[in-house]
Amino acid sequence: MGLMKKTFVNFEQLQEITKKYPTPFHLYDEKGIRKNARRLKQAFEWNKGFKEYFAVKATPNPAILKILEEEGCGVDCSSLTELMLSEAVGFEGNEMMFSSNMTPPEDFMLAHRLNAIINFDDITHIDCFNKVADMPETICCRYNPGGKFLISNDIMDNPGEAKYGFTHRQLIEGFNTLQRLGVKHFGLHAFLASNTTSQEYYPVLAKLLFEAAVELNHATGAHISFINLSGGIGIPYQPGQEPVDIMAIGAGVRRVYDEVLVPAGMDDVAIYTELGRFMLGPYGCLVATAIHEKHIYKDYIGLDACAADLMRPAIYGAYHHITVMGKENNPCEHKYDITGGLCENNDKFAIDRLLPQIQIGDLLVIHDTGAHGFSMGYNYNGKLRSAEVLLKEDGSTELIRRAETPADYFATLDFTGLFK
Repeated sequence: MGLMKKTFVNFEQLQEITKKYPTPFHLYDEKGIRKNARRLKQAFEWNKGFKEYFAVKATPNPAILKILEEEGCGVDCSSLTELMLSEAVGFEGNEMMFSSNMTPPEDFMLAHRLNAIINFDDITHIDCFNKVADMPETICCRYNPGGKFLISNDIMDNPGEAKYGFTHRQLIEGFNTLQRLGVKHFGLHAFLASNTTSQEYYPVLAKLLFEAAVELNHATGAHISFINLSGGIGIPYQPGQEPVDIMAIGAGVRRVYDEVLVPAGMDDVAIYTELGRFMLGPYGCLVATAIHEKHIYKDYIGLDACAADLMRPAIYGAYHHITVMGKENNPCEHKYDITGGLCENNDKFAIDRLLPQIQIGDLLVIHDTGAHGFSMGYNYNGKLRSAEVLLKEDGSTELIRRAETPADYFATLDFTGLFK
C-alpha cells in the first residue's frame, strides 16, 4: 500500500455527481473552505484590525468569493477583470485590495473608482496613478528587500531576481512623495516565498516588514496603518506531509509584533494576509475519467482531462496526489504515467506513479486543485475548459461554472452562422 491522502468526497457521492455533471470538472468543498477561513481568523484574532484579502487569481469564481465574503474575507485583485468580478460579487471599498504590476492606466482608474486599497508595485506607479486619478488618503507599497530570503540559513527564494516591489531607498522617497500628494495612511506589503510549509515563514517575513515599517516611520514620519504579509503559506501536496499549524503561525507573528512594533509605539498596526493556496488548495480536486490505456515502453493511462485543466504538473513538475476512486484500499502495484490528450509530452499529471490497476471508465481524483487549478487553464489544441462544481455543506451540488462549448472557443472570431 502506498501513502494515502483522503478525498473530501467518497466514491458513492462522486458516482452520483458524475451522473449529473460529465467529467472532467473541478469540485470544491464548501464545508472545508468555511472551516479553514474560520481557523485563519481565529489564529489572528489577537490583532483587532486583521483581515484576509483572498487572492482572486487563485480561484476566480463568484460562488467561491461569496463564501469567503460571508466568512469575513476581503479580496486581493491583480487586474481589471478581477476587480469587475469582485465588484459584481458585492465587495466594496476597503474590502478590496488592488495589487498589480506593469499596470495599465484603466486598471488604476477602476480600482480608484471602486475605492479599493491601491498597492503600488513600483515608485513610478505614483506618477502613473496621479495622472489618471486623485491620490487617496490610504496607499500601500510593495517592498522588495533584494538579495536572498533565508529561514534558518535555508534559501527560501531570491527576491533580488523578482520583478516586484520598491527597494528600501525607493520606499523612503516614495513615502515622502506620497505624503506631499496628500496620503495620510500607509500600508506595507511583501511576498518573498511561495508555497512554503515552514512554520517560520510568516514570523520571519513579519519581522522583516515590521522592522522596515519602524524605520520608515522614523525616516518619513508616515503613519503606517497596516502591514500585509501577503501569501506564500503552502499546503501539503505530498501524502504524509503535515499541514502548517496556522495557530502556531499566528502566535509567531504575534510574538514578533510585540517585540518590534509595540515598543516603537506602533501597536495600532493592522495585520492583513493575502492567501490563495492556503485558503482553497486542499478544498478542490479535479475529477476525470480514464478513457484510454497505452502500453509501449511505458504504461500510460489517458484521461479526459489534460494540462489545460491543471497546468502545475506540466509547467512546474509539481506533485498532485491521485486517488483511483473505489480502489482506495487496493494495492498500488502498477506503475503508470497519467496523461491528457494534448500534443505536448509534458501533458502528464503523474510520471511513474504507483497506483492500483486502472480500467477504462475508472474515476480518478487529482487532489489539491482548489487554487491555481482551473484559474491557470488555457485553450491550447482547442481544448475546452472544464466545469466547476460546488459540493455544498448539506451534500448537494451546484454547477458554479458550466463547461465551455465550441461556440465559446470561437466567440471572438467572426464565424457568422457557423454555430447555431
